[in-house]
Amino acid sequence: MSLKGFQKAATRAPQVFKARFNLGENTKDAVYIDAERRFQELETETKKLHDESKKYFEAINGMLNHQIEFSKAIQEIYMPISGRVSDPDSSRPEGNPEGIRACEEYESIVRELQATLAPELEMIEQRVIAPADELLTVIKAVRKTTVKRQHKQLDYDRHRTTYKKLQDKKEKSLKDEKAMYKAESEVEQATQEFNYFNDLLKDELPKLFTLEREFIRPLFQSFYYMQLNVFYTLHERMQNIDIGYFDLSQEIEAAFGKQRGDIQEQVEALSITHFKTAGGKKPTRFGGGGKLAIEGRSPSAVSRRKSNESLSSPPPPYSSSIASHLNGSSSSSMARANSTGSSWGAAAKAKGAAPPPPKPKPSRLGGVPTNPTATALYDYEAQAEGDLSFNTGDIIDVTVKGATENEWWSGRLRGREGQFPGNYVQLN
Repeated sequence: MSLKGFQKAATRAPQVFKARFNLGENTKDAVYIDAERRFQELETETKKLHDESKKYFEAINGMLNHQIEFSKAIQEIYMPISGRVSDPDSSRPEGNPEGIRACEEYESIVRELQATLAPELEMIEQRVIAPADELLTVIKAVRKTTVKRQHKQLDYDRHRTTYKKLQDKKEKSLKDEKAMYKAESEVEQATQEFNYFNDLLKDELPKLFTLEREFIRPLFQSFYYMQLNVFYTLHERMQNIDIGYFDLSQEIEAAFGKQRGDIQEQVEALSITHFKTAGGKKPTRFGGGGKLAIEGRSPSAVSRRKSNESLSSPPPPYSSSIASHLNGSSSSSMARANSTGSSWGAAAKAKGAAPPPPKPKPSRLGGVPTNPTATALYDYEAQAEGDLSFNTGDIIDVTVKGATENEWWSGRLRGREGQFPGNYVQLN
Protein backbone atom coordinates (compact mmCIF):
# COMPACT_ATOMS: atom_id res chain seq x y z
CA MET A 1 0.00 0.00 0.00
CA SER A 2 1.32 3.45 -0.94
CA LEU A 3 1.55 6.38 1.49
CA LYS A 4 -1.46 8.03 -0.11
CA GLY A 5 -3.51 4.85 0.19
CA PHE A 6 -2.51 4.52 3.84
CA GLN A 7 -3.62 8.09 4.53
CA LYS A 8 -7.00 7.44 2.89
CA ALA A 9 -7.46 4.24 4.91
CA ALA A 10 -6.69 6.11 8.13
CA THR A 11 -9.19 8.85 7.19
CA ARG A 12 -11.93 6.30 6.46
CA ALA A 13 -11.28 4.23 9.62
CA PRO A 14 -13.89 6.01 11.84
CA GLN A 15 -16.57 5.65 9.15
CA VAL A 16 -15.65 1.98 8.66
CA PHE A 17 -16.20 1.44 12.39
CA LYS A 18 -19.59 3.18 12.26
CA ALA A 19 -20.70 1.19 9.21
CA ARG A 20 -19.63 -2.13 10.74
CA PHE A 21 -21.59 -1.54 13.94
CA ASN A 22 -24.44 0.34 12.22
CA LEU A 23 -23.80 3.63 14.02
CA GLY A 24 -25.08 6.88 12.57
CA GLU A 25 -26.39 7.25 9.02
CA ASN A 26 -25.12 4.66 6.56
CA THR A 27 -26.20 4.49 2.94
CA LYS A 28 -27.81 1.18 2.01
CA ASP A 29 -29.10 0.26 -1.44
CA ALA A 30 -31.33 -2.84 -1.31
CA VAL A 31 -30.87 -3.64 -5.01
CA TYR A 32 -27.09 -3.41 -4.82
CA ILE A 33 -26.94 -5.43 -1.58
CA ASP A 34 -28.79 -8.29 -3.28
CA ALA A 35 -26.55 -8.10 -6.37
CA GLU A 36 -23.39 -8.03 -4.25
CA ARG A 37 -24.58 -11.10 -2.33
CA ARG A 38 -25.11 -13.01 -5.57
CA PHE A 39 -21.70 -11.88 -6.83
CA GLN A 40 -20.04 -13.20 -3.66
CA GLU A 41 -21.71 -16.58 -4.20
CA LEU A 42 -20.49 -16.58 -7.81
CA GLU A 43 -16.95 -15.83 -6.66
CA THR A 44 -16.98 -18.66 -4.10
CA GLU A 45 -18.46 -21.28 -6.42
CA THR A 46 -16.14 -20.38 -9.33
CA LYS A 47 -13.11 -20.81 -7.06
CA LYS A 48 -14.52 -24.17 -5.97
CA LEU A 49 -15.11 -25.22 -9.60
CA HIS A 50 -11.52 -24.37 -10.49
CA ASP A 51 -10.04 -26.21 -7.49
CA GLU A 52 -12.18 -29.36 -7.82
CA SER A 53 -11.56 -29.76 -11.55
CA LYS A 54 -7.83 -29.39 -10.93
CA LYS A 55 -8.00 -32.01 -8.17
CA TYR A 56 -9.77 -34.40 -10.57
CA PHE A 57 -7.05 -33.87 -13.19
CA GLU A 58 -4.31 -34.53 -10.62
CA ALA A 59 -6.18 -37.54 -9.17
CA ILE A 60 -6.31 -39.40 -12.51
CA ASN A 61 -2.60 -38.78 -13.13
CA GLY A 62 -1.79 -39.71 -9.55
CA MET A 63 -3.78 -42.96 -9.76
CA LEU A 64 -1.82 -44.14 -12.80
CA ASN A 65 1.50 -43.16 -11.23
CA HIS A 66 0.61 -45.04 -8.03
CA GLN A 67 -0.23 -48.13 -10.07
CA ILE A 68 3.22 -48.04 -11.69
CA GLU A 69 4.98 -47.54 -8.34
CA PHE A 70 2.94 -50.38 -6.82
CA SER A 71 4.06 -52.71 -9.63
CA LYS A 72 7.69 -51.67 -9.10
CA ALA A 73 7.47 -52.40 -5.36
CA ILE A 74 6.04 -55.89 -5.98
CA GLN A 75 8.74 -56.53 -8.56
CA GLU A 76 11.48 -55.58 -6.08
CA ILE A 77 10.00 -57.95 -3.49
CA TYR A 78 10.01 -60.81 -6.02
CA MET A 79 13.62 -60.21 -7.02
CA PRO A 80 16.29 -61.96 -4.88
CA ILE A 81 19.17 -60.12 -3.25
CA SER A 82 21.86 -61.64 -5.48
CA GLY A 83 25.28 -62.40 -4.01
CA ARG A 84 24.09 -62.22 -0.39
CA VAL A 85 24.72 -65.11 1.99
CA SER A 86 21.43 -64.36 3.80
CA ASP A 87 19.39 -64.75 0.59
CA PRO A 88 18.18 -68.35 0.14
CA ASP A 89 17.57 -67.72 -3.58
CA SER A 90 21.00 -66.25 -4.33
CA SER A 91 22.01 -69.35 -6.27
CA ARG A 92 19.00 -69.00 -8.57
CA PRO A 93 18.92 -66.42 -11.35
CA GLU A 94 15.46 -65.17 -10.28
CA GLY A 95 13.37 -65.61 -7.16
CA ASN A 96 9.92 -65.48 -8.87
CA PRO A 97 10.31 -65.16 -12.64
CA GLU A 98 6.56 -65.49 -13.34
CA GLY A 99 5.67 -62.75 -10.84
CA ILE A 100 8.40 -60.45 -12.16
CA ARG A 101 7.19 -60.98 -15.72
CA ALA A 102 3.60 -60.18 -14.64
CA CYS A 103 4.76 -56.96 -12.93
CA GLU A 104 6.61 -55.84 -16.06
CA GLU A 105 3.60 -56.57 -18.23
CA TYR A 106 1.26 -54.74 -15.86
CA GLU A 107 3.57 -51.72 -15.77
CA SER A 108 3.68 -51.57 -19.57
CA ILE A 109 -0.14 -51.68 -19.72
CA VAL A 110 -0.47 -48.78 -17.25
CA ARG A 111 2.11 -46.72 -19.12
CA GLU A 112 0.17 -47.35 -22.31
CA LEU A 113 -2.94 -46.14 -20.49
CA GLN A 114 -1.11 -42.97 -19.47
CA ALA A 115 -0.22 -42.27 -23.10
CA THR A 116 -3.81 -42.98 -24.23
CA LEU A 117 -5.41 -40.75 -21.56
CA ALA A 118 -2.92 -37.90 -21.92
CA PRO A 119 -4.97 -36.10 -24.66
CA GLU A 120 -8.19 -36.42 -22.63
CA LEU A 121 -6.53 -35.05 -19.50
CA GLU A 122 -5.04 -32.18 -21.50
CA MET A 123 -8.54 -31.37 -22.78
CA ILE A 124 -9.80 -31.22 -19.20
CA GLU A 125 -7.05 -28.76 -18.41
CA GLN A 126 -7.74 -26.68 -21.53
CA ARG A 127 -11.57 -26.77 -21.55
CA VAL A 128 -12.37 -26.78 -17.83
CA ILE A 129 -9.48 -25.63 -15.67
CA ALA A 130 -8.20 -22.85 -17.95
CA PRO A 131 -11.68 -21.29 -18.60
CA ALA A 132 -12.44 -21.40 -14.87
CA ASP A 133 -9.13 -19.63 -14.28
CA GLU A 134 -10.10 -16.96 -16.84
CA LEU A 135 -13.45 -16.49 -15.12
CA LEU A 136 -11.64 -16.03 -11.82
CA THR A 137 -9.53 -13.30 -13.44
CA VAL A 138 -12.69 -11.48 -14.55
CA ILE A 139 -14.22 -11.85 -11.10
CA LYS A 140 -11.09 -10.40 -9.47
CA ALA A 141 -11.40 -7.32 -11.71
CA VAL A 142 -15.06 -6.91 -10.76
CA ARG A 143 -14.16 -7.36 -7.10
CA LYS A 144 -11.79 -4.38 -7.36
CA THR A 145 -14.70 -2.29 -8.66
CA THR A 146 -16.91 -3.35 -5.73
CA VAL A 147 -14.14 -2.37 -3.29
CA LYS A 148 -13.87 1.00 -5.05
CA ARG A 149 -17.62 1.49 -4.70
CA GLN A 150 -17.40 0.65 -0.98
CA HIS A 151 -14.68 3.28 -0.49
CA LYS A 152 -16.75 5.89 -2.33
CA GLN A 153 -19.74 5.06 -0.11
CA LEU A 154 -17.61 5.58 3.02
CA ASP A 155 -16.42 8.96 1.66
CA TYR A 156 -19.99 9.94 0.80
CA ASP A 157 -21.33 9.10 4.27
CA ARG A 158 -18.34 10.76 5.95
CA HIS A 159 -18.65 14.06 4.05
CA ARG A 160 -22.41 14.07 4.43
CA THR A 161 -22.15 13.66 8.21
CA THR A 162 -19.59 16.48 8.44
CA TYR A 163 -21.75 18.79 6.35
CA LYS A 164 -24.85 18.01 8.41
CA LYS A 165 -23.04 18.79 11.68
CA LEU A 166 -21.94 22.17 10.37
CA GLN A 167 -25.39 22.87 8.96
CA ASP A 168 -27.14 22.08 12.27
CA LYS A 169 -24.82 24.37 14.22
CA LYS A 170 -26.88 27.36 15.45
CA GLU A 171 -24.19 30.01 15.74
CA LYS A 172 -21.70 29.87 12.91
CA SER A 173 -18.45 31.78 12.84
CA LEU A 174 -16.58 32.85 9.73
CA LYS A 175 -14.41 29.75 10.06
CA ASP A 176 -17.53 27.59 10.23
CA GLU A 177 -18.91 29.21 7.09
CA LYS A 178 -15.71 28.42 5.21
CA ALA A 179 -15.71 24.85 6.50
CA MET A 180 -19.37 24.48 5.52
CA TYR A 181 -18.68 25.71 1.99
CA LYS A 182 -15.78 23.26 1.68
CA ALA A 183 -17.87 20.39 3.09
CA GLU A 184 -20.69 21.16 0.62
CA SER A 185 -18.34 20.90 -2.35
CA GLU A 186 -16.89 17.66 -0.97
CA VAL A 187 -20.39 16.20 -0.57
CA GLU A 188 -21.24 17.05 -4.20
CA GLN A 189 -18.08 15.43 -5.49
CA ALA A 190 -18.50 12.34 -3.26
CA THR A 191 -22.13 12.01 -4.38
CA GLN A 192 -21.18 12.00 -8.05
CA GLU A 193 -18.41 9.42 -7.57
CA PHE A 194 -20.56 7.13 -5.40
CA ASN A 195 -23.54 7.25 -7.77
CA TYR A 196 -21.28 6.44 -10.72
CA PHE A 197 -19.89 3.21 -9.23
CA ASN A 198 -23.19 2.26 -7.58
CA ASP A 199 -25.23 2.62 -10.78
CA LEU A 200 -22.51 0.91 -12.82
CA LEU A 201 -22.52 -2.20 -10.64
CA LYS A 202 -26.33 -2.36 -10.36
CA ASP A 203 -26.59 -2.20 -14.13
CA GLU A 204 -23.79 -4.61 -15.12
CA LEU A 205 -23.75 -7.23 -12.34
CA PRO A 206 -27.04 -8.81 -13.55
CA LYS A 207 -25.54 -8.98 -17.05
CA LEU A 208 -22.49 -10.74 -15.61
CA PHE A 209 -24.74 -13.30 -13.91
CA THR A 210 -26.48 -14.05 -17.23
CA LEU A 211 -23.18 -14.45 -19.08
CA GLU A 212 -21.86 -16.66 -16.28
CA ARG A 213 -24.74 -19.10 -16.74
CA GLU A 214 -24.04 -19.27 -20.47
CA PHE A 215 -20.35 -19.82 -19.69
CA ILE A 216 -20.88 -22.64 -17.19
CA ARG A 217 -23.30 -24.70 -19.34
CA PRO A 218 -20.76 -25.81 -22.04
CA LEU A 219 -18.09 -26.13 -19.36
CA PHE A 220 -20.09 -28.70 -17.44
CA GLN A 221 -21.07 -30.55 -20.61
CA SER A 222 -17.44 -30.81 -21.74
CA PHE A 223 -16.34 -32.09 -18.36
CA TYR A 224 -19.10 -34.71 -18.37
CA TYR A 225 -18.17 -36.16 -21.76
CA MET A 226 -14.42 -36.10 -21.08
CA GLN A 227 -15.04 -37.90 -17.79
CA LEU A 228 -17.02 -40.58 -19.64
CA ASN A 229 -14.13 -41.05 -22.09
CA VAL A 230 -11.63 -41.43 -19.25
CA PHE A 231 -13.68 -44.06 -17.40
CA TYR A 232 -14.59 -45.92 -20.58
CA THR A 233 -10.92 -46.14 -21.63
CA LEU A 234 -9.88 -47.33 -18.16
CA HIS A 235 -12.63 -49.96 -18.02
CA GLU A 236 -12.04 -51.29 -21.53
CA ARG A 237 -8.27 -51.59 -21.14
CA MET A 238 -8.39 -53.16 -17.68
CA GLN A 239 -11.15 -55.55 -18.71
CA ASN A 240 -9.06 -56.90 -21.57
CA ILE A 241 -5.91 -57.51 -19.54
CA ASP A 242 -4.74 -61.11 -20.04
CA ILE A 243 -1.81 -61.82 -17.72
CA GLY A 244 -1.38 -65.54 -17.19
CA TYR A 245 0.01 -65.06 -13.71
CA PHE A 246 -3.45 -64.14 -12.37
CA ASP A 247 -6.17 -66.79 -12.02
CA LEU A 248 -9.40 -64.93 -12.77
CA SER A 249 -11.56 -68.07 -12.96
CA GLN A 250 -12.07 -68.18 -9.18
CA GLU A 251 -13.48 -65.77 -6.65
CA ILE A 252 -11.06 -63.30 -5.11
CA GLU A 253 -11.00 -64.92 -1.64
CA ALA A 254 -10.66 -68.45 -3.02
CA ALA A 255 -7.82 -67.45 -5.35
CA PHE A 256 -6.07 -65.65 -2.49
CA GLY A 257 -6.34 -68.69 -0.21
CA LYS A 258 -5.00 -70.96 -2.95
CA GLN A 259 -2.00 -68.74 -3.63
CA ARG A 260 -1.24 -68.26 0.05
CA GLY A 261 -1.33 -71.95 0.99
CA ASP A 262 0.26 -72.60 4.39
CA ILE A 263 2.54 -69.57 4.27
CA GLN A 264 0.81 -67.97 7.26
CA GLU A 265 1.36 -71.07 9.44
CA GLN A 266 5.02 -71.21 8.41
CA VAL A 267 5.53 -67.55 9.29
CA GLU A 268 3.84 -67.94 12.66
CA ALA A 269 6.11 -70.90 13.42
CA LEU A 270 9.14 -68.59 13.31
CA SER A 271 10.16 -67.49 16.79
CA ILE A 272 11.23 -64.01 15.66
CA THR A 273 7.62 -63.21 14.72
CA HIS A 274 6.61 -63.54 18.40
CA PHE A 275 8.80 -60.82 19.82
CA LYS A 276 8.33 -60.10 23.55
CA THR A 277 9.13 -56.70 24.99
CA ALA A 278 9.51 -57.99 28.60
CA GLY A 279 12.62 -60.15 29.10
CA GLY A 280 13.41 -62.55 31.96
CA LYS A 281 14.75 -61.55 35.37
CA LYS A 282 18.38 -60.53 35.39
CA PRO A 283 20.67 -62.40 37.84
CA THR A 284 22.03 -60.50 40.80
CA ARG A 285 25.37 -58.83 40.34
CA PHE A 286 26.92 -60.50 43.36
CA GLY A 287 26.94 -64.22 44.04
CA GLY A 288 25.82 -63.92 47.67
CA GLY A 289 22.41 -63.26 49.11
CA GLY A 290 20.34 -60.17 48.71
CA LYS A 291 21.98 -58.55 51.68
CA LEU A 292 25.43 -58.57 50.04
CA ALA A 293 23.97 -57.15 46.85
CA ILE A 294 22.44 -54.23 48.68
CA GLU A 295 25.51 -53.47 50.77
CA GLY A 296 27.64 -50.61 49.54
CA ARG A 297 24.73 -48.81 47.86
CA SER A 298 23.37 -45.45 48.86
CA PRO A 299 20.01 -45.22 50.66
CA SER A 300 18.45 -43.47 47.64
CA ALA A 301 19.38 -46.34 45.34
CA VAL A 302 17.91 -48.85 47.80
CA SER A 303 14.69 -46.87 48.05
CA ARG A 304 14.42 -46.63 44.25
CA ARG A 305 14.85 -50.39 43.96
CA LYS A 306 12.19 -50.98 46.58
CA SER A 307 9.77 -48.65 44.81
CA ASN A 308 10.36 -50.46 41.51
CA GLU A 309 9.79 -53.85 43.14
CA SER A 310 6.59 -52.57 44.73
CA LEU A 311 5.33 -51.40 41.34
CA SER A 312 6.03 -54.75 39.63
CA SER A 313 4.66 -56.90 42.52
CA PRO A 314 0.88 -57.40 43.12
CA PRO A 315 -0.88 -55.49 45.95
CA PRO A 316 -0.97 -57.13 49.42
CA PRO A 317 -4.03 -59.16 50.49
CA TYR A 318 -6.78 -57.73 52.67
CA SER A 319 -5.88 -57.39 56.37
CA SER A 320 -8.17 -56.68 59.29
CA SER A 321 -5.53 -54.49 60.91
CA ILE A 322 -5.40 -52.32 57.81
CA ALA A 323 -9.19 -52.09 57.79
CA SER A 324 -9.29 -51.11 61.46
CA HIS A 325 -6.62 -48.50 60.79
CA LEU A 326 -8.67 -47.10 57.89
CA ASN A 327 -11.80 -47.03 60.03
CA GLY A 328 -9.95 -45.14 62.71
CA SER A 329 -8.66 -42.58 60.24
CA SER A 330 -12.10 -42.15 58.69
CA SER A 331 -13.68 -41.64 62.11
CA SER A 332 -11.08 -39.02 62.98
CA SER A 333 -11.70 -37.24 59.66
CA MET A 334 -15.45 -37.29 60.35
CA ALA A 335 -14.81 -35.78 63.77
CA ARG A 336 -12.80 -33.00 62.18
CA ALA A 337 -15.60 -32.40 59.65
CA ASN A 338 -18.18 -32.23 62.43
CA SER A 339 -16.08 -29.79 64.42
CA THR A 340 -15.65 -27.62 61.36
CA GLY A 341 -19.36 -27.73 60.61
CA SER A 342 -20.24 -26.76 64.17
CA SER A 343 -17.92 -23.73 64.00
CA TRP A 344 -19.58 -22.58 60.75
CA GLY A 345 -23.02 -23.07 62.29
CA ALA A 346 -22.07 -20.92 65.31
CA ALA A 347 -20.84 -18.16 63.00
CA ALA A 348 -24.09 -18.27 61.01
CA LYS A 349 -26.21 -18.01 64.19
CA ALA A 350 -24.19 -14.99 65.35
CA LYS A 351 -25.15 -13.11 62.15
CA GLY A 352 -28.87 -13.44 62.84
CA ALA A 353 -31.80 -14.63 60.75
CA ALA A 354 -31.51 -14.89 56.98
CA PRO A 355 -33.13 -12.09 54.93
CA PRO A 356 -36.54 -12.79 53.31
CA PRO A 357 -36.56 -13.88 49.64
CA PRO A 358 -37.41 -11.26 47.00
CA LYS A 359 -40.99 -10.81 45.82
CA PRO A 360 -42.00 -12.85 42.79
CA LYS A 361 -41.90 -11.11 39.44
CA PRO A 362 -45.31 -9.85 38.26
CA SER A 363 -46.86 -11.96 35.51
CA ARG A 364 -47.04 -10.48 32.03
CA LEU A 365 -50.26 -8.58 31.49
CA GLY A 366 -52.28 -8.59 28.34
CA GLY A 367 -52.56 -11.13 25.54
CA VAL A 368 -49.99 -12.31 23.04
CA PRO A 369 -48.50 -9.33 21.14
CA THR A 370 -49.27 -9.22 17.44
CA ASN A 371 -46.78 -8.44 14.70
CA PRO A 372 -46.96 -5.02 13.07
CA THR A 373 -48.27 -4.81 9.52
CA ALA A 374 -47.08 -2.83 6.54
CA THR A 375 -48.68 -1.83 3.25
CA ALA A 376 -46.76 -2.44 0.02
CA LEU A 377 -46.02 0.79 -1.86
CA TYR A 378 -44.59 -0.93 -4.97
CA ASP A 379 -44.58 -4.31 -6.64
CA TYR A 380 -41.63 -6.50 -5.67
CA GLU A 381 -40.58 -9.69 -7.47
CA ALA A 382 -38.32 -12.14 -5.61
CA GLN A 383 -34.77 -11.89 -6.97
CA ALA A 384 -33.25 -14.75 -4.97
CA GLU A 385 -34.27 -17.74 -2.91
CA GLY A 386 -35.79 -16.63 0.40
CA ASP A 387 -37.27 -13.35 -0.93
CA LEU A 388 -40.96 -12.50 -0.47
CA SER A 389 -42.89 -11.30 -3.56
CA PHE A 390 -45.88 -8.93 -3.23
CA ASN A 391 -48.02 -6.49 -5.17
CA THR A 392 -48.86 -2.87 -4.47
CA GLY A 393 -51.45 -2.61 -1.70
CA ASP A 394 -50.75 -6.00 -0.08
CA ILE A 395 -50.82 -6.06 3.73
CA ILE A 396 -47.70 -7.82 5.05
CA ASP A 397 -47.19 -9.12 8.60
CA VAL A 398 -43.75 -7.81 9.60
CA THR A 399 -41.88 -10.43 11.67
CA VAL A 400 -38.44 -8.81 11.73
CA LYS A 401 -38.06 -5.06 11.23
CA GLY A 402 -34.73 -3.47 10.46
CA ALA A 403 -33.34 -0.40 12.19
CA THR A 404 -34.12 1.78 9.13
CA GLU A 405 -36.14 1.42 5.97
CA ASN A 406 -32.94 1.00 3.94
CA GLU A 407 -32.47 -2.55 5.29
CA TRP A 408 -33.96 -5.95 4.54
CA TRP A 409 -37.07 -6.78 6.59
CA SER A 410 -38.74 -10.17 7.09
CA GLY A 411 -42.48 -10.78 6.86
CA ARG A 412 -45.33 -13.15 6.08
CA LEU A 413 -47.91 -12.91 3.29
CA ARG A 414 -50.50 -15.52 2.27
CA GLY A 415 -48.74 -18.27 4.21
CA ARG A 416 -45.28 -17.53 2.76
CA GLU A 417 -42.36 -16.01 4.66
CA GLY A 418 -39.32 -14.24 3.27
CA GLN A 419 -37.23 -11.09 3.09
CA PHE A 420 -38.09 -7.84 1.30
CA PRO A 421 -36.63 -4.30 1.08
CA GLY A 422 -37.98 -2.04 3.83
CA ASN A 423 -38.21 1.01 1.54
CA TYR A 424 -40.84 -0.81 -0.58
CA VAL A 425 -43.44 -0.74 2.24
CA GLN A 426 -45.00 1.64 4.78
CA LEU A 427 -45.80 0.62 8.35
CA ASN A 428 -49.47 0.83 9.30
